[in-house]
Amino acid sequence: MNIRQTSRLRRLAAITAGLAVASVALSGCLYAMIPEGATPRPSQTNEPDTEGVSADLLPFYEQTLEWDSCENGTAGFDCAFVTVPLDWDNPADGEMEISVVRHQATGTPMGSLLTNPGGPGASGADFILNSLDYAVGEDLIENYDVIGFDPRGVGGSTAVRCFDPEQMDSYLYDIPENERGTDAWEAELTERNKAFAEACEANSDGILPFITTINSARDMDLIRAVLGDKQLNYLGFSYGTFLGATYANLYPEKAGRLVLDGAIDPAVSGLDVGTTQALGFESALRAYMQDCLDSGSCPFNGTVDDAMADLGALLASVDRTPLVNDDGRLLGADSLMTGIIVTLYSEDSWSVLTQALEGALQGDPYAAFYLADAYNSREDGVYIDNSSEAFRAYNCMDYPVENDPGAEDASMAKIEKGAPTIAPYWSGPDSCEVWPYPPTGTRGEIHAEGAGPIVVVGTTNDPATPYEWSVSLADQLEEGVLITRVGEGHTGYNKGNACVDDAVEAFFLDDVVPQDELKCE
Repeated sequence: MNIRQTSRLRRLAAITAGLAVASVALSGCLYAMIPEGATPRPSQTNEPDTEGVSADLLPFYEQTLEWDSCENGTAGFDCAFVTVPLDWDNPADGEMEISVVRHQATGTPMGSLLTNPGGPGASGADFILNSLDYAVGEDLIENYDVIGFDPRGVGGSTAVRCFDPEQMDSYLYDIPENERGTDAWEAELTERNKAFAEACEANSDGILPFITTINSARDMDLIRAVLGDKQLNYLGFSYGTFLGATYANLYPEKAGRLVLDGAIDPAVSGLDVGTTQALGFESALRAYMQDCLDSGSCPFNGTVDDAMADLGALLASVDRTPLVNDDGRLLGADSLMTGIIVTLYSEDSWSVLTQALEGALQGDPYAAFYLADAYNSREDGVYIDNSSEAFRAYNCMDYPVENDPGAEDASMAKIEKGAPTIAPYWSGPDSCEVWPYPPTGTRGEIHAEGAGPIVVVGTTNDPATPYEWSVSLADQLEEGVLITRVGEGHTGYNKGNACVDDAVEAFFLDDVVPQDELKCE
């Protein structure tokens, strides 16, 4: 194998659980809100919507959900499983289970509101169960049954399984033996990726070729139907925008009120995704650095350029000489960069980044590992979910393989110029090159003709899903409506901007379509 010609940007589509991991975990919002004085309605099951369903899918669409209290016993929530076809093209060939959590409306319900926090690979069930009021505002909690679900391959659903915790630690954190950028380094990382892919194939019970966004969107229609809703009302964040747009394209007649916040541009290639994100994270990092310098308690000094150069020197230093943590793990540049990136999803996390960088400058990697572990869903030596495995499984099936050395060279030149701090740690062998199955996804515009108005929210300095992607998706959609939040961080709804929140909630509650290109400062 010619590794150089077949490698893609390693952080391809690094749109991980920007809400469920980065924003929620680091801002301390991991709790579920039950409005004061609210009395949950008795658990109820509605008649499924089977209109127009083909005979081979009717057994799935006719199923009756059995709601029960959730495992953690949180009041106001109930849980169930939805049985979906393993292969939607051949529904008799097997089944999967989808974990669903519901918070019933505290007032008179208008129907269900499905949500997705991002990823691919984030647990939508945990997102609603643990941080309901972070996901949606009080008025939506009052008027909708808010639904979270783990997409196929994720969390409590039939899940992708790969490494045990010790193996995962090695895969994510071990320092390569060979020098960065050399052929030996690329070969070493490719062997790691092969071992990971082989473990996923061995431990996932044959589901890997069916872990795709198109299949997940079809699952979402089945969830809608068995909840008894004639149309889908949906709030998707980050990767969840791609899932929602895919749904609208497949089922335009079933699309109700859809809001897509922090959009992915479905027409952008994997290579361009990685390039644009590198530039976005560098921009967000510079914004953080200016804020840090202005605070008077920053471990860096001088201008932003001076401070970024010093940060680059710190990364190079730990790349040469990793820092030893109390648990014996070594903090190299890759893990430090992971810790940096996770804080750039939300300004609320910038103070934690300052602590981590100050510690690393003093030779203490504890806070940096705390951040990297949050990104990787690692707690006390174990992984609390399978988001890393599911993330790779979806991306490897959704993104076509690219093999264009000239385009790669141009991309890296753009990153080196526009993101010089991040660039040295952004590229390397891509795990999808050795995935057991070829990708089935394609990249192209999504128009969702006949779906009606779809609201797209974009934040001007969003590092993970850059603003230009939201503009592009809104333009592609037949009736796309763009809301612009001027500010920092990932996604725009329910972040304290009343202009955005009022427009989104008026759409969900009163079917008031926002003014196109509404600008919220």
